[in-house]
Amino acid sequence: MRSLPFISALLLALLFAFACRREAPSTPSPSAPRASPTSAPPLVATPSPLSTPTTPPVAGLDGARRTYPPDVTGRLLRGELPPPQGFDACAAETIGLQRLDALRSSPGTPPSGRENDAAALCLLRLGQPPQSMAASVHLVPSTYKVATGATSGFFKTGQDADIMLSGFGFNDTGGPLLFNHPSGIATDGTRLFLADTFNNRVLVWNTLPKGNVAPDLVLGQKDFRSNNPGTGRDQLDWPISVATDGTRLVVADTNNYRILIWDTLPTRNGQPADLVLQGGGYDGGPGPSKSVFWWPWGVWTNGEKVVITSTQGGAVLIWNQFPTKDNQPADILLRGGGKLGTPRHVTSDGNSLIVGDHNARVEGQPPTGAFFWKTFPTADDQPFDFYKGTGPWLRGTFAPDGKLIIMGATLFIWNTFPQDEKDAPDLTLAPALCFGPGDYESVAVAGNSLYVSCGNGNKVVVYRSIPTRPDQPPDFAIGSPDLKTSTLETNFIVQNGVPASNGKSLFVSSDFDRKLYVWKHLPDESGAHPDIVYSFDFGPMDNALLGDTFALAGGQTVLVWNEPPTSGKSPDLVFKDRIGSVQFQQLAGVAMDGTYFYLGDNGAGKVYVWKGVPGPDSEPALVLAVPAASRLSSDGKYLAVATVFEHKALIYPVEGLTAATKPVVIGGPGKFNGVPDVAVSHGHLFLVDGGFNRVFIWRNVQDALAGKEADVILGANQHKYRPELGRNTFFLPYAFSFDGAYLWVAEVKFSNRILRFSPSP
Repeated sequence: MRSLPFISALLLALLFAFACRREAPSTPSPSAPRASPTSAPPLVATPSPLSTPTTPPVAGLDGARRTYPPDVTGRLLRGELPPPQGFDACAAETIGLQRLDALRSSPGTPPSGRENDAAALCLLRLGQPPQSMAASVHLVPSTYKVATGATSGFFKTGQDADIMLSGFGFNDTGGPLLFNHPSGIATDGTRLFLADTFNNRVLVWNTLPKGNVAPDLVLGQKDFRSNNPGTGRDQLDWPISVATDGTRLVVADTNNYRILIWDTLPTRNGQPADLVLQGGGYDGGPGPSKSVFWWPWGVWTNGEKVVITSTQGGAVLIWNQFPTKDNQPADILLRGGGKLGTPRHVTSDGNSLIVGDHNARVEGQPPTGAFFWKTFPTADDQPFDFYKGTGPWLRGTFAPDGKLIIMGATLFIWNTFPQDEKDAPDLTLAPALCFGPGDYESVAVAGNSLYVSCGNGNKVVVYRSIPTRPDQPPDFAIGSPDLKTSTLETNFIVQNGVPASNGKSLFVSSDFDRKLYVWKHLPDESGAHPDIVYSFDFGPMDNALLGDTFALAGGQTVLVWNEPPTSGKSPDLVFKDRIGSVQFQQLAGVAMDGTYFYLGDNGAGKVYVWKGVPGPDSEPALVLAVPAASRLSSDGKYLAVATVFEHKALIYPVEGLTAATKPVVIGGPGKFNGVPDVAVSHGHLFLVDGGFNRVFIWRNVQDALAGKEADVILGANQHKYRPELGRNTFFLPYAFSFDGAYLWVAEVKFSNRILRFSPSP
């Protein structure tokens, strides 16, 4: 059995999709899509005023704000949605053409409330139907081999996946300049080192790149194409941070729970590390100590001292002299007086120390921020001088002239070390390009040049001189053809994917990307690009597919198409904020069957049930109290409800369903470690055991209801607790869909793969 601290820490790591959304980088997420049961007749989406283009929106400013919320108007003003005819001219009249151009040229810059109001009134004046603003559509000139669907037999425990989407293929990076969520970055003034985290490698440029040039060396892999993880000294598994003093290289090999050290800077691909500081493992054990650390993210060195974070367990370890042997214990252990939560990153100049924390426990302060020591700690648990709650945690570096350059909600620069939590930065850069909340961003300085690793933007942006004004743009990018392009987007890498298939087409929604990816036909080769991409003003958490009806739900929005969205048409129904008297709080699940339409509201702790697809004023037929409701599934006979953080699935009989119906409970703490998805499909029961990296399959749903063990386990069967990329292993499985021929499984947060499994005789 795993120790409870491990389970808690892993769930913090998961926080599933909520944890890495653009607008709130550390929340939770649930959801999924379903295959269409062959026995149930399709539901018909009832036309409603919301879907009728001739129905005028509600008049007045208040009506305009409700009809066209800031998520819509902000994206129009920034050019992230195609503006309807006449919109730009109207907006320029009210906010000025110069300001409109400025918003369009600075992606990420938020319009003011007055500007959003002006845009909403423009849309109202133009009579723009609300549902036409629900999505923008991008048609992709995609070609790929199409699957026949001619499978038979059943799944087998431990079997391999046969293709992979949302990537280039198994053990394939796509090349030296195709990153996948780069994170830690470091330089000695001559060389540049970059942790390419999802690709399980560290890239090395022997001379500072002056443009988008390929690295000279790769560590953790034998070549620039491979990305499989490993545990050897020449291998890496999800490295997050790098540090160098110009002589040595130190890497936080995060998912291997260890620190790797090269005593001299590597000179060849795949060169093994000289020293290993091994932390705890996945099987539990004592908490952090001077000899034991857990899941290290942050690392720093000046060649004399070494500092690392024990991100799991809430501690910081310091070596006063550079380690000279494997597993050498640290000299100092910091816990921040018990206030360190999940410390992520280390920033230091050798005289002071800053530790960015994701879940700090400082009374009256936000949990994300940073602890500051004005003088470098010299004793165990030396008290910190102050804590600065900043929203995102801080991580950065010092320039040669003593400036502190650090990433938070954007890039901050202090000319001298801040003296207290009220000491504001001397320069705050306007949010742009990759600046913003995220798990991976980091900075490095070489001379007067500034390098910013943009994990979610999938590139490094470079300033040839340290910025001196808020609107100063970077000069060039590495890992991207230009400053604005994200190769995650151009290669259709899906983050937090939720698949749905009807056996003909494949649909994958993403709350993080705020998109729906559509393959008109079932792909039969790895790396196949979708045919259509919808972009939304909200993050869809779940989807449902029944016959010709397709639905998306997330946050406070529900979209319904009367036919599968394989032509690029707009949704037929758009529900914002409510249906009838039901006010949406945090929609996390949607399902349909031949009788009911279901919405799971994680914020309200309820599952709302309507007879058929509702109209705008429809009242639910019944309401189920489910405190942790996330993704939903129904085959018309059973309603399945996933509850991520209660580690169980709830199965309700559909016939005779009432608010008082008691579900059959499958699992619970100790049995599963987070259940983000469950489904009844084609007579089988499928369940994702996310934290233990497994998918359970019962061939007959009745066996599951009777408490019998699953017939098949996909993913980690032997290595039960370790997330791992591989054909037959998962890195945090999240959501799935079974269409009768294939099982599609998507991974979350720290991986972006979508795997297909085929049954066999």
